[in-house]
Amino acid sequence: MATTSFTKKTLGLENAEPAVTPPPAESQANFLKKPKLAAAPSRKRDIPEGLWTKCKKCGVMMYDKELDDNLKVCPKCQYHFPIAARERIHALVETCSFEESDASMESVDVLRFTGASSYTAKLEQYKKITHLKDAVCTGIGRMGHYRVALGVMDFGFLGGSMGSVVGERLTRLIEAATDKGLPAIIISASGGARMYEGMFSLMQLAKTCGALAYHAKAKLPYISVLTNPTMAGVMASFAAVGDLILAEPGAMIGFAGPRVIESTTQSELPPGFQTAEFLLDHGLIDAIVPRGEMKARLCSYLDYLMVGREQLAALGG
Repeated sequence: MATTSFTKKTLGLENAEPAVTPPPAESQANFLKKPKLAAAPSRKRDIPEGLWTKCKKCGVMMYDKELDDNLKVCPKCQYHFPIAARERIHALVETCSFEESDASMESVDVLRFTGASSYTAKLEQYKKITHLKDAVCTGIGRMGHYRVALGVMDFGFLGGSMGSVVGERLTRLIEAATDKGLPAIIISASGGARMYEGMFSLMQLAKTCGALAYHAKAKLPYISVLTNPTMAGVMASFAAVGDLILAEPGAMIGFAGPRVIESTTQSELPPGFQTAEFLLDHGLIDAIVPRGEMKARLCSYLDYLMVGREQLAALGG
């Protein structure tokens, strides 16, 4: 019987190719290393400071020039930004009619107050910031066809605090208005009495109110305008004794802060109880007047309050 033979097939593997030699470590590292790309130029543009302001109430961005033209009032929500004393004066009186009084009067460090920095150093710092020598600017100017004794406080100078110079300037202004038969208008923006002068600052509360009492005895009007904020010693003195008490919208007005009152009275305070709107509803102030309408409204009130004295006020005594 014949024997069957089988042939093993190698499927082409008999001529195996040699193994591929791996590249050296250095070339492998070079191969895996990612090339550095040049940084793309940023599209963000640097906007110079002092061109735009964001409203604290509604968040809208406003061009500063437009905001200044609108007397620092937001055109969308009517939020009233702080405004410097001289800017407010220019918005109220006729052009080139304001004659500043006691401009050279400066505060003195009587108590030699020391703390994180001296009182003298703080005064010099705020003089450079505000270009004022103290927290109030006083003088006589023409508003409409009336000459008025006008005092405007500036919150930017040590929080509009009332020290000896503020009290003395306002007292002299009121006395000049009494002597010349002029109406007096004081626009307040203050955090209260100036702690750096101790008792000397507290004396100004009585001094200013005493001058206003003589002004009222002469049957001359005094209009008090409260802006944001009007607090503490100023609100407890001349700011609260006007024949007419006006306020700007949203102004914070009171003596002590809400947390102090809550801890003292141990009671929950109503919302917004120290705002101008709340105080108008409860009879503490007579009217809320937007900044843009302030000059026209003051002239209208003077027409009523100065009946029989128009000629004297027009001549300034």
